[in-house]
Amino acid sequence: MITISGNDYVKYMTEKVVTYMDSSKEQRKAAKEKENREQAVYSNRWFGVLPFAVKMLRKKAQ
Repeated sequence: MITISGNDYVKYMTEKVVTYMDSSKEQRKAAKEKENREQAVYSNRWFGVLPFAVKMLRKKAQ
């Protein structure tokens, strides 16, 4: 597990907040939409792995 000091965490969060505040509303909206699209693809990947895992378990059981 990675541990960081309190000062490093505050610095990181401050940079994130400043970056967020400096971006325009359109940029924030586009970033949020992009994140939502990527999450949907990621969940589809899991359903793609599940049938493959079942197939491998059946093959191993034989």
